[in-house]
Amino acid sequence: MYLKKDLSNVIRMLSVDAVQSAKSGHPGMPMGMADIAEVLWRNFLKHNPKNPKWDNRDRFVLSNGHGSMLLYSLLHLTGYNLSIEEIKNFRKLNSKTPGHPEINETPGVETTTGPLGQGLANAVGMAIAEKTLSAYFNKPDYDIINHYTWVFVGDGCLMEGISHEVCSLAGTLKLGKLIVFYDNNGISIDGKISNWFTDDTVMRFKSYNWHVIKDVDGHNSESIEKSIKAAISVKNKPSIIICNTIIGFGSPNKSGTSESHGAPLGESEIILTRNNLQWKYSPFEIPKKIYEKWNFIQQGEKLEKLWNKKFSLYKLKYPKLAKEYLRRFQENLPEEWNKKVDKYILNLQNNPKNIASRNASQNVLEKFVKILPELIGGSADLSPSNLSICSSSRSIVEYPSGNYIHYGVREFGMTAIANGIANHGGFIPYTSTFLIFVEYARNAVRMAALMNTKHIFIYTHDSIGLGEDGPTHQPVEQLISLRTTPNLDVWRPCDQVETAIAWKYAIEKKKGPTALILSRQNLSQCYRTKIQLNQISYGAYILYDSNKSIDVIFISTGSEIEITLLAAKKIASFGYSVRVVSMPSNNVFDRQDQVYKESVLPSHVTKKIAVEASIKDFWYKYVGINGLIIGMETFGKSAPGNILFKNFGFTVDNIVNKTKIFLKY
Repeated sequence: MYLKKDLSNVIRMLSVDAVQSAKSGHPGMPMGMADIAEVLWRNFLKHNPKNPKWDNRDRFVLSNGHGSMLLYSLLHLTGYNLSIEEIKNFRKLNSKTPGHPEINETPGVETTTGPLGQGLANAVGMAIAEKTLSAYFNKPDYDIINHYTWVFVGDGCLMEGISHEVCSLAGTLKLGKLIVFYDNNGISIDGKISNWFTDDTVMRFKSYNWHVIKDVDGHNSESIEKSIKAAISVKNKPSIIICNTIIGFGSPNKSGTSESHGAPLGESEIILTRNNLQWKYSPFEIPKKIYEKWNFIQQGEKLEKLWNKKFSLYKLKYPKLAKEYLRRFQENLPEEWNKKVDKYILNLQNNPKNIASRNASQNVLEKFVKILPELIGGSADLSPSNLSICSSSRSIVEYPSGNYIHYGVREFGMTAIANGIANHGGFIPYTSTFLIFVEYARNAVRMAALMNTKHIFIYTHDSIGLGEDGPTHQPVEQLISLRTTPNLDVWRPCDQVETAIAWKYAIEKKKGPTALILSRQNLSQCYRTKIQLNQISYGAYILYDSNKSIDVIFISTGSEIEITLLAAKKIASFGYSVRVVSMPSNNVFDRQDQVYKESVLPSHVTKKIAVEASIKDFWYKYVGINGLIIGMETFGKSAPGNILFKNFGFTVDNIVNKTKIFLKY
């Protein structure tokens, strides 16, 4: 026999026991939101535990990811491949139940959450993906893409600035299938939030053009169910359901306080909680009857079978669209991809142009967007400067099935939203801003790398070369920070050819993000042989050799390649044997086999020089502790770019003079 309240109490006690076993974790939120989760997951959520990646499933995002045991409990109870042993292993090494939800570790987790507010932003991206894809693929009587995105958020998520960025945009885009549950419990780590968070949340979200449902009893099933139905009924606005809850619900001494937020309740308090909730079972014990009431496998398989039947009919009636749908969700490139792109790159090499790499990138987009309808781009209000928009770009506001998002001045929100678009499937997102403003987006960039999400970052105005805007806009340390981020490949191309190959690489890369670091100023195109052209994709290659023997190797990237080549040829005229290596992507080069790396940067050559207008220290990895680095040691200044390059020593004469001294020792 079971009681109705046991269906939510099982979540509470699984969470309490797992946190206690791990000796760390956050029991308060799962205890407070258990009743909301029970109603949503048992009565509304469309999913299939046997196929967590079913395309048309509802997406559920736990933005307040510290309450991860709530989600793990739900996945375990409904029948996902998450055993009770994994619940017992909460927060232990190599378990499927890490401290915060991770997309590639646990079946059923849609996105990695923990940094507050970003899960909400990812969910906005998922809702954008659903709306845009449905406009592209759906036909009358064939709504093959038709699902909701549900989000749990806490006070912390709504305090974070990113929540303003993304919720403002979500309201503007009228994302009617985005439904957010706000856990309004009045408590954060420091205590009662009334001392530091007194926003009028109702008026705030109404001003964003959201549908607001307030004063919902988060511990009353009927009240919760009624609010969900009301949210579903509004089609042209996202909804926020403000649920009044008690953190740590059920704990006699710690509920309603910050003591239940981020620490185990303790053995004695857990005994009292069991008694208070009338939970008669020992730790991790769940009666068969409760498992039966929770299990969603049969319903989930039925939902997917119905969808499969509909899709089979769709394939018969719309075969081309069905083929395109499958290609995009299976992440396959078009059949003509290699042929068209290789021809395009060869044509660039044979028709040299001295243009900025941001212009070269836009030219690539002109070509690629026509081949790849899954490319969906956007800029943080810098489209004319980033050149991230092309003639085939269509705003999703004006064209519901479009491929371009005007994100507004929202770098952090933009990046996290696009992570959600990528995690949804069916798109390859790219986002753009000035390189310096990666600082605003940094944690979302890190999350893309952590999740191995396929997301292309376009960062223009790549150095002091941008000129008069001065040091506030001139990136110095940002490039190095990106290069040292795991899973993130960074490309800083030196001309239109390297730019096109960097784009090709980013598109073909199966997993993980790529950053394209592009110039504002014009760059001279390099001459290359066919072999050199093919080797660009290895991340670094020999651009110039004056002789078979080598006295000194220059390594450079981007706009500095031109002056490095000229300086190297002057040094060669003095009788030295000189090599110039272009290294557009050190990350990609580092993954090549040792034979290739040694062929480009032979270890027996001790004289190595790096030239790049970024922080110097990074380059010791390649030139050695006794190598010469011509780079930045300070912030920039406000002046025309050519004046700044001269001021900071990025000239042929300075490189030659320093090299001559270097070679004497």
